[in-house]
Amino acid sequence: QVQLDESGGGSVQVGGSLRLSCVVHGRTFDDYTVGWFRQFPGKEREFVAAVNWYGDKTNVADSVKDRFTISRANAENSVHLQITSLKPEDTAVYYCAANTRWDYPYRPRYWGQGTQVTVFS
Repeated sequence: QVQLDESGGGSVQVGGSLRLSCVVHGRTFDDYTVGWFRQFPGKEREFVAAVNWYGDKTNVADSVKDRFTISRANAENSVHLQITSLKPEDTAVYYCAANTRWDYPYRPRYWGQGTQVTVFS
């Protein structure tokens, strides 16, 4: 059984920053690649970023790569998504996702429950 727990969402003013965290419970943490997706109301989930098992390879969507940074801390069993210069259009539910594979495009096998990010002006 694999469980993903997200944290760090909330309401932030335009231009602010936020750090989302995901803890993966299951087998050994570094068995998993981990990614983030987001979903706008009425839309499909879209890929945001992913990181491989060791943290030395990342894949970040072109639309956000200047403001979103993904990293992992295997000693903490966690992956972080740092978001800067937040915009109202970043308002969405952000989902942590995991797999044991590293694919392009990233294809999750497991999903978290999601955490809401709301950006207000």
